[in-house]
Amino acid sequence: MGPTRKPNVCRRLSRRALGFFARDAGVVQRTNLGILRELVCQESTKFKNVWTTHSKSPIAYERGRIYFDNYRCCVSSVASEPKKLYEMPKCSKSEKIEDALLWECPVGEVLPDPSDYKSSLIALTAHNWLLRISATTGRILEKIYLASYCKFRYLSWDTPQEVIAVKSAQNKGSPVARQAGIQQPILLYLAVFQVLPFSLVGVLEINKRIFGNVTDATLSHGILIVMYSSGLVRLYSFQAITEQFMQQKLDLGCACRWGGTTGTVGEAPFGIPCNIKITDSPPLLFEVSSLENAFQIGGHPWHYIITPNKKKQKGVFHICALKDNLLNENLVTITASGRVVRKCFNLLDDDPEQETFKIVDYEDELDLLSVVAVTQIDAEGKAHLDFHCNEHGTLLKSIPLVESWDVTYSHEVYFDRDLVLHIEQKPNRVFSCYVYQMVCDPGEEEEILNRSC
Repeated sequence: MGPTRKPNVCRRLSRRALGFFARDAGVVQRTNLGILRELVCQESTKFKNVWTTHSKSPIAYERGRIYFDNYRCCVSSVASEPKKLYEMPKCSKSEKIEDALLWECPVGEVLPDPSDYKSSLIALTAHNWLLRISATTGRILEKIYLASYCKFRYLSWDTPQEVIAVKSAQNKGSPVARQAGIQQPILLYLAVFQVLPFSLVGVLEINKRIFGNVTDATLSHGILIVMYSSGLVRLYSFQAITEQFMQQKLDLGCACRWGGTTGTVGEAPFGIPCNIKITDSPPLLFEVSSLENAFQIGGHPWHYIITPNKKKQKGVFHICALKDNLLNENLVTITASGRVVRKCFNLLDDDPEQETFKIVDYEDELDLLSVVAVTQIDAEGKAHLDFHCNEHGTLLKSIPLVESWDVTYSHEVYFDRDLVLHIEQKPNRVFSCYVYQMVCDPGEEEEILNRSC
């Protein structure tokens, strides 16, 4: 057989314009992403550093939006140069946003308000308010007061774009109680909501009298995940817990009497009472031991990823079948250094003269594996972002990052279609953001198009 013919971008665009592709929107979208992948990886394409900024507060990125000043300021990175979308009014320290999630409109559902069809930022403030904010204007669309009996601090998706979990800070008890050896039985609370329209599922307490000496807990895909200092991870059905232990169904905006107090659910100062209190050990679905509680579950059929519970295995991950706990030899083992291997080898040494892999991610829309590789040159490190074919591992593109890379700093790198974004945290809470946009050399691009058509 002869060599495989490289897809022709010009020909694809011409066929699309003439309607050669199926009318299925999914086919058109996949075709468009295939064209974008070819443009990203072709030799004439460069990624240019178009914008750099610095901040004294954390910088966050989510689907084309860069957030500054605790999500108060939003900048769009979609344009050729980042442009400010909105800036919310200044607020007190107690009102600042501590965590946020981007919610995007579901397909095929009838929503009660026209504003619901536009993207929203679901935000948690320091004084326990849950807000829904317009992602384009910064206007507050909805607000829910959570509670005064704990400090809520973290937001996560239980089911992406459908169900959120709001987790409280861990209850450490007062210094006097700790000194006297008095332990607080309740470790933390989880408030669970359906989104758009907002509806309350319930508020669950994690009680040490039920779960033992638990160190953390979270909710993911309807599974309550409970963690212990020994590395043990236990899984329970949240739905089964709700059906068995919910004391009273609560509805947002409705009057409620609880503990001798009457108020409106979700409004200050009443908030939302804890209405799911486990009084007996719930049925255990699954348990496994993993170093530092590292555990992920997913795939079809179901598999989970753990780190063997030994210190010398730190940075090594095993993929096991959920049905029998056996290591799947047909799947790969992934190391934290970014290598994909069939068996567990030692990690790459952080030798200053050696190139090391620091961040590995998967761009699902373009089916590319992105790898940040760092080389130490004298006192400073230089990094480049490499794109690999996800199927074969072939190196397709390498993008040098112009800024130096200090391996002692915290780094995040995002590759999102035609955008590369690098967020760096330096000492003394100095945050830097470097934005790269895809550009093509006009002369080279014209030559390629003439040769392709």
